[in-house]
Amino acid sequence: MSVIQSIRDKGAWVIFGIIALALIAFILQDGVGRGRSANNNTDMGKVNGVKIERLAFEEKLAMQERMYGAQGAQREQLIGSVWNQEVERIVLQQEYEKLGLQVTSKELTDILFGENSPLKNEFTDPATGVFKVAEAKQAFAQIKKNKNAEQVNMINSAYIEPTIEQALRTKYQALLQQSAYVPKWMVEKQMADNNAIASISYAFAPYNSIADSTVKVSDDEISAYVSKHASEFKKEEETRGIAYVSFNAAPSSVDSATVLNQLKSYRTEFATTEDTKGFLNKVGSDLPFYDSYFGKSKLQMAMKDSLTSLAVGNIYGPYLDGGSYVMAKMVGVKNWPDSVTVRHILIGTANPQTGQQIKPDSVGKKQADSIAAAIKGGADFNALCMKYSDDAGSKEKGGVYPYFEQGKMVMGFNDYVFNNPVGSKSVVKTEFGYHYIEILGQKNFGPAYKIGYLAKPIVASNETVSAAETAAAQFATTSKNKKAFDDNALKSNLQLMTAAEIKANDNQIVGIGASRTLVRWAYDNSVGTVSEPTEVGDRYVVAILTSVNKAGTMSAAEARPLVEAIVRSTKKAKIIIDTKFKGTTLEALAGSVGTAVQRADSISFSTPFIPNLGSEPKVIGAAFNKALQGKISEPIAGTSGVFAIRVENNSAKPATADALALKQNLIQAARMAAYRGADALRKSATIVDNRSKFY
Repeated sequence: MSVIQSIRDKGAWVIFGIIALALIAFILQDGVGRGRSANNNTDMGKVNGVKIERLAFEEKLAMQERMYGAQGAQREQLIGSVWNQEVERIVLQQEYEKLGLQVTSKELTDILFGENSPLKNEFTDPATGVFKVAEAKQAFAQIKKNKNAEQVNMINSAYIEPTIEQALRTKYQALLQQSAYVPKWMVEKQMADNNAIASISYAFAPYNSIADSTVKVSDDEISAYVSKHASEFKKEEETRGIAYVSFNAAPSSVDSATVLNQLKSYRTEFATTEDTKGFLNKVGSDLPFYDSYFGKSKLQMAMKDSLTSLAVGNIYGPYLDGGSYVMAKMVGVKNWPDSVTVRHILIGTANPQTGQQIKPDSVGKKQADSIAAAIKGGADFNALCMKYSDDAGSKEKGGVYPYFEQGKMVMGFNDYVFNNPVGSKSVVKTEFGYHYIEILGQKNFGPAYKIGYLAKPIVASNETVSAAETAAAQFATTSKNKKAFDDNALKSNLQLMTAAEIKANDNQIVGIGASRTLVRWAYDNSVGTVSEPTEVGDRYVVAILTSVNKAGTMSAAEARPLVEAIVRSTKKAKIIIDTKFKGTTLEALAGSVGTAVQRADSISFSTPFIPNLGSEPKVIGAAFNKALQGKISEPIAGTSGVFAIRVENNSAKPATADALALKQNLIQAARMAAYRGADALRKSATIVDNRSKFY
């Protein structure tokens, strides 16, 4: 349900004043300002010197949470999303100001009351689908009738600010797109490159002919490579590294047996009770009792053949299902359709996305009953559906849902239409509100089953958890430095794991999972500190902080996993060229390293691959060097080994695209870069991120 609708329910004209107040306040400025800021001195961060204030940030986060009903991991994602939006907003706003971009009051008015108005859903005639511009404009005339600051801020945040920001972004992207230019020479060069082909003969000395163990790579060599390619090894933010061990607190075999025996103790009472639902509620089941029927095809378990063959009142199990033991009881069997078609009118009382109440229950019930009475008295169903139904998915079709299977609809709706015969009509309550339902048809009748499940999760006992926690605490107490940590792990036969590149705002640690607590610990302590045992899922983790990796150019230790193989290949190339790859002919060169001369035909300049060897851009470049036609090249240190080549032929294959089409493709590719403008601005911005201090 929209922000406007939620306010409109409190009073039809309230919204008019709110929108007007927000709009007129903007129009009086005759341009775009920065937007409001909170009176709070605590910064969530800074972007190019502009503060992201904590109060304003949390207001926007709260609005996102209300919209999406987020919690847990979803909330962490929203924090990141709101942060990214704020950073992007600031860098773009600064760029807009440099370029002199604005949205005038007239432009804003045109957008709000134009074809793509964000208010369209609120002021559209449901019978005709026409946007009622006059009514929307009339709403803004009521500016003095309401001065509720909270609601004004809601409308400003939900409609006015996004409209302005989108209009500015559209102008900015249009500028970038129109700046795309591809000269004639570039098109001609691209066509020539695309069509060029070559044939070469070559001698090849592979790097794997020299064992890696014989070629050592020092930290100085790593650092030298990183210095030459500094832009490739720049880290935008600080990271931390840890080593850790885990202590298993998962349920033991004794815990599993305890749950199994508990379930068995309920078997007799479960089988004989007349009140299956009451019994399951009393003893507690991990699976709720669904007091309805399902066809066999809807039973999602491997043993459904065994279950459906049970007589009413009989028990199957206990059996293991995931992390639980389960007993199943056949409660009833009946003849049921496998699909139903209905029509309905929904009077919504809750937002289907968030579950928040949008209308008092009593009001919704009264409206639905009135609709039922009107239809019974001869009123036109289609007209009432179009006017009153809150189900946008069906109202345009007269409220009809074509044949659907069991379980496709919300529970109360589903139960009514499958449990009652064709022609039945009634008002039915669900979590969305009140539905007036008419059953139009049912088909494919067959056996359906009502089954009660008594499920108990296999959980770790207090003894199991306590043993793991005690062992973890003892380890932490006796492991006060890295050597002791490593020695104790070895003595206790614990697997020592590492996690590098932990960022301040991470919520997950590779190998550990969701553990914001450990991430914050890593940033609150110095290298060599050992953590207290931290509960993560079904284990306790003890960690030691092993590294603090500052932002900027990577150290040799950080870069080694990325660079070592490259530097080693460079050293191998020098060894091969200086001591092995000798001769004045290709045959001699190949023979000097125990290989034979090979040939590669139809090599494409636009695709730098050698058949059976892979990507070799240096070799491909040489293959199209006309100076090497019929001559042997100097040794080429490639990706997989050292090459010497002789160009046998250069030619052009028939063109498969005309110049105009190619030019349009190049222009389109350049224009697509407009959508990455914010990314480029963000990379060049100076950003201070303090989120980790608050979340």
